[in-house]
Amino acid sequence: MTPSLQPLSGLRIVEGASFVAAPSAGMALAQLGAEVIRVDPPGGGSDFRRWPLSSGGDSLFWTGLNKGKRSVTIDHRSPQGRELLLALATAPGPRSGIFLDNMVGRHRPTYDELRALRRDVIHVHLQGRNNGSPAVDYTVNAEIGVARMTGPQDTERPVNHVLPAWDLLSGMIAANGVLAAVMHRDQTGQGARLELALADVALAGVGSMGWLAEAEMRGTPRARHGNHMYGSFGVDFETADGHRVMVVALTEGQWSALRKVTGTAEVFAALEQALDADLTLESDRYRLRETIAAVMRPWFAQRDFGTVRRSLDVARVLWSPYLDMTQVASAARADARSVAAELDQPGIGPVLATGSPLRWDGAGAAPVPAPRLGEHTEEVLSDILGLSAKEIGRLQEAGAVGVTADSAELIANSSSQRSV
Repeated sequence: MTPSLQPLSGLRIVEGASFVAAPSAGMALAQLGAEVIRVDPPGGGSDFRRWPLSSGGDSLFWTGLNKGKRSVTIDHRSPQGRELLLALATAPGPRSGIFLDNMVGRHRPTYDELRALRRDVIHVHLQGRNNGSPAVDYTVNAEIGVARMTGPQDTERPVNHVLPAWDLLSGMIAANGVLAAVMHRDQTGQGARLELALADVALAGVGSMGWLAEAEMRGTPRARHGNHMYGSFGVDFETADGHRVMVVALTEGQWSALRKVTGTAEVFAALEQALDADLTLESDRYRLRETIAAVMRPWFAQRDFGTVRRSLDVARVLWSPYLDMTQVASAARADARSVAAELDQPGIGPVLATGSPLRWDGAGAAPVPAPRLGEHTEEVLSDILGLSAKEIGRLQEAGAVGVTADSAELIANSSSQRSV
């Protein structure tokens, strides 16, 4: 996204967050042009070394979720550091005074404290549960029923998924909340206190898809379906050379294309008569999913992947191959329109990273590097809070803020001069 297409330019958000949900919200806002200042404790927070790691031991997770932000290190547990964090979060300006966090414990800034310093402050707080108790994506997903619907049909064991979907969805809702609160403040002059619980997001998600209502109406949980798609026809097939593909027929046109390419139209016409079914209906394709898969399986098994790929593409069948992450990365590099591109991440080197998936007037935002931890501490404290180099140096000596390599040298020289 070019500078002229950064609609949130001039908006400043202070982010006190870790892990996925809140940092992903901050990153989404940064990718639209907002100035997002991430605040970590000196030395890094609980997610600073989270896997996956680079060959040098740096967190690809941390850099991946903090692209385009500014980094400040403040010990908010110390009185001086807490005062600095509150001051940053409530700094004056019509497009500032926005604090996004998922902090816990007695040292975290509260809305009342923030509002006492700035009456129109916007505070968006993410938490595990709406009663303040802890939860993470992997525990929420277990209790929301998804793991009991995921996995092979021949097992009773719950199957976790590796994607923190509720975290990522929470991040996007939080980003929407920030923008809604900014618009509300612009219109009314009033700030806002927004709270978002991961468990609520998950419950709202399954509820919006009708899963809660279905469970109560049926009185029984939904059975596992393996790789079959629920309520329609979609399943995986194996090709002659061992590749697997996922094929889906949601619409009547997709179903017609799949029958045509596999040469099974006459077989299914006979089956419809014999079984009193209408396979143009999603419900009947779902009811007879195992029969349909058995009829089509030989066509895939008799052809190599290249032939299957060309045939399905020509017939305009809805399908995709199963890829591992190495293959995904390779495909992203080969795609000129991909949201992924190589960038030089300080401290790590060249990495494949992603920009914003939102295309504005046809233009996407290229990925930008994440900051080094604490890289902008002195700059932010000076520019926003008006602190002098001497004041910042005293804060660094007291451990209230982090020390960069350059400032460490200055402090060491200052200390040696005083000792002389």
